[in-house]
Amino acid sequence: MVDEIFDIQPTGEGEHLWLLVSKRDQNTTWVAGLLAKLAGIPRNDVGFCGMKDRFAVTSQWFSLHLPGRDLDLNCLAHDDFTVLQTARHNKKLRRGMHKGNHFRIVLQGFSVTNAVLKQRIELIKFKGVPNYFGEQRFGHDGNNLYEVQKLIQFDKLKGNRHGTGLYLSAARSWLFNLVTARHIRESYDDLAEGTGPLWGRGRPISEGQSATIEAEVLDSWQDWCYALEHAGLKQQRRDLIMDADNITAQWIEADKLCLEFSLPTGCYATTLMREIAELSRPENFAL
Repeated sequence: MVDEIFDIQPTGEGEHLWLLVSKRDQNTTWVAGLLAKLAGIPRNDVGFCGMKDRFAVTSQWFSLHLPGRDLDLNCLAHDDFTVLQTARHNKKLRRGMHKGNHFRIVLQGFSVTNAVLKQRIELIKFKGVPNYFGEQRFGHDGNNLYEVQKLIQFDKLKGNRHGTGLYLSAARSWLFNLVTARHIRESYDDLAEGTGPLWGRGRPISEGQSATIEAEVLDSWQDWCYALEHAGLKQQRRDLIMDADNITAQWIEADKLCLEFSLPTGCYATTLMREIAELSRPENFAL
């Protein structure tokens, strides 16, 4: 279960109708498309803060641009989602406007002593975990990365307007993960305030050992760096370590553990989970 943590108070008036929506086994972009169709507005007039897991029960806010128009909420009734709350506001929801996400995840077939589990959770609370992009960023079996390489070879990694925005994100994320992994091998304890590159145009702000690590790691990925620069992206930075808030663990049965925690915007629950449990996908389960 994933619930968006949202700390913006709607004004109660404006051109945008905000909807708190609950969905199950549906991805965010699919629901956004349904909302646009049901409301009779262009897809670009629907906003949301971030993508939520498809294979989960999630709640998040969407915005519909409805200037000078009241909407009968009955027209939004659909089997794929439920509207829990509505409010008017003067701004469209955009990526990253939410504070973070709260997760409730049940691990099944999981076995560990309470002492080891407590020790691991306390360590995570104290030191955080590597802020890797989760494996879902790279597609099933990493196929997005193979597609990135093909697009680069044919000089077609150009961005959202060309339908390759997903692969730009995958490429940046992969390079960041490589740099992060190298930092961790060098010295995890010195990374609390460190950042890694989300590659694009502009000079890196890293200095000293961080600059050396980035140069060494990315030296063999210069074609990817070049493609990202010329796709129009500006270089950004991302924390190397992420902190999780309010981690709790409760045994439901002997081999079934319920974990709850909150993560900042852009951080992955799977990244935290891999520091607690070895995860595997059932053979009959396909993304």
